[in-house]
Amino acid sequence: MKKVYFIIITILMLVLVGRFSYLRIFKHDFYYQEYLTKTNKIVYGINAPRGRILDRNGKVLVDNVGVNTITYYKIGDYDAFEVATKLGIILEEKMVPTIEELKDFYLETEETDSLLTEEEKKDFEYRKITLEEVEELKKSRLDEKVEQYTEEEQNIIKIYTLLNKGYRYSTKIIKKEASEKECANVNELNINGLTCEYTVKRVYLYDTLHTILGSVGSITKENKDYYLEKGYSLDDEVGLSYLEKEYDDYLKGEKAIYEVKSDNTLALLEEAKQGHDIYLSIDIDLQMQINEIMKKYIDQKDKYANTDYFNTTYVLVSNPYTGEILASSGLQKINDTYYDVTSNVLTNSFTVGSVIKGASHTVGYQNNLIAIGKKINDSCIKLYQVPMKCSYKRLGLIDDITALKTSSNYYQFLTAIKLTGNTYKANMKLNVTPEHFAVYRDTFAQFGLGSTTGIDLGNEFLGIKGSQVADDLLLNFSIGQYDTYTPLQLLNYINTIATSGSRYSLHYLKEVKEQENTIFTYEPNLLNQIEDTGYFARIQEGFKEVVYNGTGRGYTDTSLKPAGKTGTAQIVFNKDITTINQSYAMFAPYDAPKYSIVVMSPNISIENSKNDTLAPINRYIAKEVSKLVFEKQ
Repeated sequence: MKKVYFIIITILMLVLVGRFSYLRIFKHDFYYQEYLTKTNKIVYGINAPRGRILDRNGKVLVDNVGVNTITYYKIGDYDAFEVATKLGIILEEKMVPTIEELKDFYLETEETDSLLTEEEKKDFEYRKITLEEVEELKKSRLDEKVEQYTEEEQNIIKIYTLLNKGYRYSTKIIKKEASEKECANVNELNINGLTCEYTVKRVYLYDTLHTILGSVGSITKENKDYYLEKGYSLDDEVGLSYLEKEYDDYLKGEKAIYEVKSDNTLALLEEAKQGHDIYLSIDIDLQMQINEIMKKYIDQKDKYANTDYFNTTYVLVSNPYTGEILASSGLQKINDTYYDVTSNVLTNSFTVGSVIKGASHTVGYQNNLIAIGKKINDSCIKLYQVPMKCSYKRLGLIDDITALKTSSNYYQFLTAIKLTGNTYKANMKLNVTPEHFAVYRDTFAQFGLGSTTGIDLGNEFLGIKGSQVADDLLLNFSIGQYDTYTPLQLLNYINTIATSGSRYSLHYLKEVKEQENTIFTYEPNLLNQIEDTGYFARIQEGFKEVVYNGTGRGYTDTSLKPAGKTGTAQIVFNKDITTINQSYAMFAPYDAPKYSIVVMSPNISIENSKNDTLAPINRYIAKEVSKLVFEKQ
């Protein structure tokens, strides 16, 4: 029995020793930091430098530069209003508080019970209304009061608000990019905790892609819960949009940690660490060259008739087998100034026209509505109480391949009619149902049209789905004249055709590095696989014919072995004006696709009954861009 007790005691001792060693050695730093935090003996530095954003070749797109920043650590017994008053004299530009900040200051510093009625006071006393509701009532009656603050007083109130922002021991940023004179004057005040530090500011080194790269800033009231749950502090600077937000976990650095000594001085415990660098799939040199091509032809728009409302073009370049985006450009010219509108490629959708007929053909193939190789005579469709619907001209004998080559609307109309279970005859009713639209939309979604592209950014718009169900609208849908699609969706679609049905997520991220060590690589992500029973070869052959001998002739030099499809769509610009969108989606070489390109130009022309000139701008941009892409890479 004694032996058993001895064994039990020995085991317990080993457990205790092991636990002590674990806490004393392995978890020492963790619990020490917890102790310091709980006892308010540590403070954190200003936001650490974020990681850089670079292109696929290592060229820096987003970096950090040093700036003077006036900061305050509340480690003494100084009166905040007195400090704010002194800073108000030093700072060269007056600060402007919000109405909410003025009201908060008034509530804190003035007697405000007189703002309540006797009944409201009783309601609060008997707990019929909360303290928060009382505060809101008072604030609603302070508009005239706070309007009486002078400009000087408002300046001091704003500084006072910044001095008291966040937790007691957190770092308060009073002013970024302070002048040398302001810093010298701050140091002369000799107030413990008030200093001028050399910190970093985010800089974007190119005037393109900025809207996709995103922005950084302070945590807002709207998103504070999200960031607090992730372990951030309220005074942290975070990614607010697009890539800066999407990859904030990688990009954010770690703040310096200081211990507050008994004499209120700070001792550095840990230095700040810069965030990880992220490398994009973008080739910035290619992007800039594409921008110059776009600008050249947008600048020439006045050479052509009917271009009154044209001012924007989008160009995308990708690898169909990985989904990585090599160039992503949106340019808009207003009053002789160019604006980067690249983010529109995922947030704006357009009626794109016949460019989507590869997906429409797939509806026919998958539902046994197309007789492969069978020739028919291109004609027109006349439904009951619907104007006649035709191709842009009579195209003669066509089969499934030449229907793509010549962009026959009639061929797509017949497929849609067969889907409803009807055989076409003049003035017929189709009795279209929502299920017929669903067949088209479900098939289109397999290509990324009307569905997510898997892009590694939030805020992706899926386009507008027409809500009406009518016979003629189903025919319109089949030729790209009903639902709307984003340029990114067009890219996803053409990639899926290039790969014979493999649809990969589109993405901007290539890899993440910590110094020279790669810690994450974006691997191709297959979203779905469309079963290929041989019809993709027919679509690819049709797209090849489009560029060699059909509606896309002249869009890409045939020496590059291209395949692609054009699209033209009529748009109601306003009640008096109809404009035309033009699009082009291609890949090459057609027998071993390496790159894909989408060129989209909304409102490129006005529909004019007296002059039907359609400016060739989209074609010229496409030809130069495709030559650049395939010769550069």
